[in-house]
Amino acid sequence: MKIMIQNVGEIEIKNIVLDYNGTIAKDGQVKESVKKYIKELSSEFDIYVITADTHGSAAKNLEDTGVKLKILTTSNHTKEKESFVKNLGNAFAVGNGSNDALMLKAADIGVCVIEDEGACVKSVINSDIVCRSIEEAFELLIKPKRIIATLRE
Repeated sequence: MKIMIQNVGEIEIKNIVLDYNGTIAKDGQVKESVKKYIKELSSEFDIYVITADTHGSAAKNLEDTGVKLKILTTSNHTKEKESFVKNLGNAFAVGNGSNDALMLKAADIGVCVIEDEGACVKSVINSDIVCRSIEEAFELLIKPKRIIATLRE
């Protein structure tokens, strides 16, 4: 997807990078609405879920979605997430926690969601867009004129 944003330029999105807990999952369980959106968007984008897998349930909960799961392995998850997004490129990243702040800043479009866990102020500041839910974040990709309206200068 290519989006032309007035006074910003063209942004190309090929990849969606999603934090797990607090973003697409609550207490380790993936929301059913998330699975629906992932299936809908997977024909146009490569979708990655990046997580420390705190509850040890990510692979099982995502097995029927077709996402690419990236389990964090270093002691610095903030930097690891940032590096992953930078190396991937053309990324629309979504997160909420402190360790998502640099990932959101590195993304072509970073979206902070404020779900039941809340959101870290650093992630809010480092994002391009703030949404009230993961569903609203997915809707930005389905209706990209919302992105244009929010980000144009």
